[in-house]
Amino acid sequence: MIQSESHFIKQKDFSLHFKRFFTDDKAPSVMLVHGSIEDGRIFYSKSGKGLAPFLAENGYDVFVPDMRGKGKSTPAIDKNASFGQYEGITEDMSLFLEAVEKIKGKKPEYLMAHSWGGVISLSYLARNEYESLKGLVFFGSKRDVRVQNFNRWLNIDLLWNTLGNILVKRYGYFPAKKFKAGSADESKNFFLQVNNWVYAKNWIDEIDGFNYAEKLKEKKLPPILSITGAKDTHAGHPKDVKRLLAEIGNQANHEFKVIGKRQGYAHDYDHINLLTHPEAKKDHFKEVLEWLRRH
Repeated sequence: MIQSESHFIKQKDFSLHFKRFFTDDKAPSVMLVHGSIEDGRIFYSKSGKGLAPFLAENGYDVFVPDMRGKGKSTPAIDKNASFGQYEGITEDMSLFLEAVEKIKGKKPEYLMAHSWGGVISLSYLARNEYESLKGLVFFGSKRDVRVQNFNRWLNIDLLWNTLGNILVKRYGYFPAKKFKAGSADESKNFFLQVNNWVYAKNWIDEIDGFNYAEKLKEKKLPPILSITGAKDTHAGHPKDVKRLLAEIGNQANHEFKVIGKRQGYAHDYDHINLLTHPEAKKDHFKEVLEWLRRH
């Protein structure tokens, strides 16, 4: 039977939450990193469905963070939130990994991420050594958006960029929940920093000038499985997702897959139901599980 428990990392001005799912507390560990305008619940539902419970029932000890201000991490994001993704990369990822290490005796053996969570994870790896990491799995993770189609113009250029910047100026943060743009709000700095990278040619940190792409190309990264939905039109279009692997050097142990009917799967998945579709567990989740067991 799957057990779940909440853990909190108390800091001076904030508290970080992560949820743990397991059937065996000695099992190999996996940390699941969510993306922008969402929280850890992209990986699990109240009814016990999702990638996190699936991995737990198949022999993994699963840790799911809520990034700062998201989900049960407090305080909730509002106009007073001064942090951005820079703090997520340089501070919060370390706090989560260290918390898992305190429980397990070592850092997670695998990292998985949805959407922008893949960028956060890779950015952390660019800045830090993580020799015990055995593999990475990305679901719809891209760093920039270059695909040109109607959905990109509507959802990225008009709604995310133009309207998003207007809302940030008005409210002092990005109120994604209020305007039904996502399941979690973003701080002003997080939104602006993400938006910059979505459009930027080069993957360089605007805070300290760190060049993530160049550093990642220099590193011997662990095996990567990067998948995205055939129906993901803009947030994780196959062309953009594949280009992220090229940006970090297209290393020989990096694998890319499109999940759709044409490729032999049951459905053409989009950016969200790649993780939430009721049939995902018997369609591509089982392939992810097989990949984990090989690595």
